[in-house]
Amino acid sequence: MSVTTESAPGPASEPASRAARVLARPITLNGLTVPNRIAMAPMTRMFSPGGVPGEDVLSYYARRAAAGVGLIITEGTYVGHDSAGESSRVPRFHGDEQLAGWAKVADAVHAAGGTIVPQLWHIGMVRKPGRPPFADAPPLGPSGLRIDGAEGGGRAMTGQDIDDVIAAFAESAAAAERIGFDGVEIHGAHGYLLDQFLWAGTNRRTDAYGGDPVARTKFVAELVAAVRAAVSPGFPVIFRYSQWKQDAYDARLAETPAELEAVLTPIAEAGVDVFHASTRRYWLPEFKGSDLNLAGWTKKITGKQVITVGSVGLDGDFVKAFQGEGAAVGSLDNLLDRLERDEFDMVAVGRALLQDPEWAAKVLADRVDALTPYDASSLTTLS
Repeated sequence: MSVTTESAPGPASEPASRAARVLARPITLNGLTVPNRIAMAPMTRMFSPGGVPGEDVLSYYARRAAAGVGLIITEGTYVGHDSAGESSRVPRFHGDEQLAGWAKVADAVHAAGGTIVPQLWHIGMVRKPGRPPFADAPPLGPSGLRIDGAEGGGRAMTGQDIDDVIAAFAESAAAAERIGFDGVEIHGAHGYLLDQFLWAGTNRRTDAYGGDPVARTKFVAELVAAVRAAVSPGFPVIFRYSQWKQDAYDARLAETPAELEAVLTPIAEAGVDVFHASTRRYWLPEFKGSDLNLAGWTKKITGKQVITVGSVGLDGDFVKAFQGEGAAVGSLDNLLDRLERDEFDMVAVGRALLQDPEWAAKVLADRVDALTPYDASSLTTLS
């Protein structure tokens, strides 16, 4: 079934026996076997004072693993670089106390039957004027520009800055394997640092790290290669990317499949095992002339396994849901159609799973009618 309009999927109607048959299949990502095709999408929660995940964070992730989520992708975690982020409540993936907290989270998820990877994150030039820097460090980006093209009180990265950030990602990846995580996800989406290098709107460099689409991948490819070298050969490396940016929803890395291939090929060759293609509405085609969404095109172009994401389980896109609109439970028919024809390999569920921790268990057990519709108030607590 092809979907070519902006309309969201209709009311839930597909027998969940089909959902169980399609979603409950195990999948192997490099050396990791995930028990089913459901992932928890990374969602920033800011419940880690001092960057340390506590018992509430442990319970939050373990509860969803126990309810049938096969792969937990954590919220974004700052790597060990002074300019990585600005909030003291966002978890870090460096430091003895922080890593000890994360080790307990990983153990709890495993005990609940799930698998877990941290999302490694550097925000880059996204700070707004007047906001204080994190750890008294200036924001950094490829050209010292924010997503809107304005200067934002930071500066363009030097060669040493590039080396330092790459080393920080590699060190956090090695730590993830050392403390018992099952893989890592590199955050290269939504207008944050890595995406800023990939996008012409923020990368105006004239050295080897800027220029045409392939040249703009150099920093990301080097970072991926460093992460790949820092972990065991069978340890999965996931790369999340998007066309859209925060506050720039119409921005695009690529206007055609050929342009997308130019961007993704060097990154894939650097050592990515799985791409996580972030869209706002998974059911929309990415390019004219084909029903494939961004994840589908990514798989076709790279041959790699792919995770799709974007308003899964909602009857509208996540922005409307965040604003209190479109909160009804959406159909999974279209999603299952696409999974059955191998357009993508896994699906990441975000706000629907944040609202209803039992989402996976209910879907897999033919209890779609028992799902709790999304309400933005669920963002205010960690449960």
